Amino acid sequence: MTYAGFWRRFAALWLDVLIMSPLMALAWWGKEHLRLFDLYYLIPATVFGFFYGVYLVQRFGGTPGKRLMKVSIVKVNGEPVTYREALLRYLPEWLMSIGSSIALIIAALHLTDAQYFSAPSFVERMQLIKSVTPSWYGLTQLALNIWIWSEFIVMLTNKKRRAIHDFIAGTVVIKDAQPDAPRNAPQAARA
Repeated sequence: MTYAGFWRRFAALWLDVLIMSPLMALAWWGKEHLRLFDLYYLIPATVFGFFYGVYLVQRFGGTPGKRLMKVSIVKVNGEPVTYREALLRYLPEWLMSIGSSIALIIAALHLTDAQYFSAPSFVERMQLIKSVTPSWYGLTQLALNIWIWSEFIVMLTNKKRRAIHDFIAGTVVIKDAQPDAPRNAPQAARA
């Protein structure tokens, strides 16, 4: 196995951000026009996150960004990932994001539409929301920042370029040795 390097994985991350940018634009638009957008968006965002971060990883060996960069997520022994590994990889990110989302929903519920829309800009509206978030919101943001930076540091300091979520799930990211094919396609179909 040839392990994918930091820059290839970093490029895959940014390709995923680009692919998801229409959804991020919709979320930004929703927050501008609906005080309770985070509440309405919680379930669809969770379903999409599990589809993108778990289903696609299990089925195709990576997110669309990883597949475009010709890298695959596999178990340490080289076998394809199962739902267990895919879920373990995604779980820390999901737990931190759900904590932040719930805190923002609680804050939005404490405001009226008049208060929410009285803020003249997006930045001032976010400051207003943060002023009424539960005290643990700051901890979720701190944990998320520590997580992100720790992921990069760990990835840069081991020869297999495994991030923390790779260690949790027992996975590695490798350069592709064969063309794209669904992970559970019959061997004859791959040839």
